[in-house]
Amino acid sequence: MRLSFLGTLAAVALVSVAPAYAERLTDTPLVDSAWLAEHLGNKSLVVIDIRDAVEGKNPYDAGHVPGAVNARYSEYGWRTTVNNIPGMLPPTDQIQGLIANLGVNNDSQVVIIPAGTNASEFGGATRVYWTFKVLGHDAVTILDGGYAAWTKANQQVSTDATTAAAGDFKAEFRPELLADVKEVTDAIASDVNLIDARSVAQFIGKEKTNTVQKLGTVPSAVNINFDQFYHPDVPSFANATEIAELVKAAGVATDNGLITFCNTGHLASIAWFGLSEVEGIKNVRLYDGSMSQWTADPARPVVASN
Repeated sequence: MRLSFLGTLAAVALVSVAPAYAERLTDTPLVDSAWLAEHLGNKSLVVIDIRDAVEGKNPYDAGHVPGAVNARYSEYGWRTTVNNIPGMLPPTDQIQGLIANLGVNNDSQVVIIPAGTNASEFGGATRVYWTFKVLGHDAVTILDGGYAAWTKANQQVSTDATTAAAGDFKAEFRPELLADVKEVTDAIASDVNLIDARSVAQFIGKEKTNTVQKLGTVPSAVNINFDQFYHPDVPSFANATEIAELVKAAGVATDNGLITFCNTGHLASIAWFGLSEVEGIKNVRLYDGSMSQWTADPARPVVASN
């Protein structure tokens, strides 16, 4: 009996010292400055400042959310060039390591901080958010309005740089959040709606970027301009009601899923975030290759209405 009792104690002791996963702090895709200020200092919280340099100066050095780590969107490695196509999702092992180096564990609550100055800039946060999601990490959110909202709310600012101890983040890739060329090709002939998040001028074939080889868009695509998802004057992201109106105005049917695209998968992430995460539409995928990859093969169809 005594041996059984000691064995029971040993089992209890093993359970008590086993690593406990932190409770997820929020299920929402966006949090406000008051929420973030309240949770600063929580051991499971990792705040990532992705603001890019302005006129050669790192804005993080001039002031940031206390405890935030710096991982600039254009320089940290959030996107990469694959087969001469810019803006692609990096190989899983590579991006997994970069995320772990920011102090992220699999049970970390991640908050992403962009500058919040305009829709395109905020797209850095939505692209990083999608990256976490496609790598299997659900405990991720964005500070609504970014750093602009943080300072507007007169929240505490720090100039002390934070160097995080490496975390143990391990990715669990979710292919259902990513579209490739074949899936876009299939969508042209199916009831899956393709959403071109670029400007109207690029959608109709009046303008293009230098990474895109042809004027126009993918056949059957409809246009929902990326800048309609963000209010820089507030600053804040559009709410679910506003996004539903955008979908209705574009005549988009959502029953069979959506694929968002742009030039390099940046602006498309704004639409993906709004449609999938804020409005809650099911089966929304991001085509990170977008028009840069699509037009790299001259055999792929492109239509223009200009």
